Amino acid sequence: MRIVVTGASGNVGSAVVERLVDDPSVTSIVGLSRRAHEWEPPRTEWVWTDVAEGDLVAVFRGADAVIHLAWLFQPTRDPAVTWRANVVGTRRVLDAVAAADVPAVVVASSVGAYSPRSSLEPVDEDWPTDGAPTAAYSREKAYVERLLDLHEARHPHRRVVRMRPVFIFAPHASVEQRRLFLGPFVPHALLAPGRIPVLPLPRDLVLQALHTSDVAEAYHAAAVGDAHGAFNLAPEDTLDPSALAELVRGHWVPTPTRAVRAALGTAFRLRAVPAAPELFDLAMSIPMLDAGRARRELAWSPSASSADAVEAFFRGLRTDDRVDTPPLARGTSGPGRSHEIATRIGGRV
Repeated sequence: MRIVVTGASGNVGSAVVERLVDDPSVTSIVGLSRRAHEWEPPRTEWVWTDVAEGDLVAVFRGADAVIHLAWLFQPTRDPAVTWRANVVGTRRVLDAVAAADVPAVVVASSVGAYSPRSSLEPVDEDWPTDGAPTAAYSREKAYVERLLDLHEARHPHRRVVRMRPVFIFAPHASVEQRRLFLGPFVPHALLAPGRIPVLPLPRDLVLQALHTSDVAEAYHAAAVGDAHGAFNLAPEDTLDPSALAELVRGHWVPTPTRAVRAALGTAFRLRAVPAAPELFDLAMSIPMLDAGRARRELAWSPSASSADAVEAFFRGLRTDDRVDTPPLARGTSGPGRSHEIATRIGGRV
């Protein structure tokens, strides 16, 4: 079986490649990456290309499945760039899948594609995927859902799987995620347990999180099996502010949503952090997910809880558990994080 993975050098992509390597029925893996690197998993060949502009048909020809994970989170300050990479890039992937007559495509959607929640009751895959209009990430994920609708209508013979995971963490991706969302001015030592004495968060902040290895298991099952349609990927537990404070060994101070949002907005405008405040709006509104369908049809069950997944992020900042690719390597930040600063905090790192 030959499987092509776009975005194969990132957090989820690298874990998916490693999971495919462990499956002897997958005889050939093709990883697509924008930037060259020297990571060489077994039975894996690399193609250095951007899905928004490269010749994808030639790469996809002969594949049994394409797993599309390529996604650009930054620059949040230039949504036209992320739209081109994420929406135009996905359209080009789907067009190439059709032109190369690939029988199956598995695409990374997200909990961020869903419309805002009306309660904390978990929702299934029928919840509307209209996104949150203020957040570019959510708009792009929702638009990708429409592209998948169109692709399915035009190609009813093709197996199309759309994965909608919650927040995803792993030790090997901790530095990348610190770069993307916290920026260069937050020292790793500050994020060690016991170093954050006070955690000011709104009462109604509730999150679900997964470990990357569990997400990779789901993508593997979808690619090599016969599943089709949408799948929520989520653990059964949730994290509220008190649980998050316990993870960092700090004290939760209930803080109005408006005050937290204003502080994040000020930090973003001052270029102290790269994450736009609209991402906070999204985190406050996303629904809790019921992953019953994935458990039934993919025989999937996460081994890590939400707390385990978030703890893995903090642990990764203190260890050297990494995959040496540009998105994940510590050296990508530059000496003294100079490259992060040079990209204007919220630029393309």
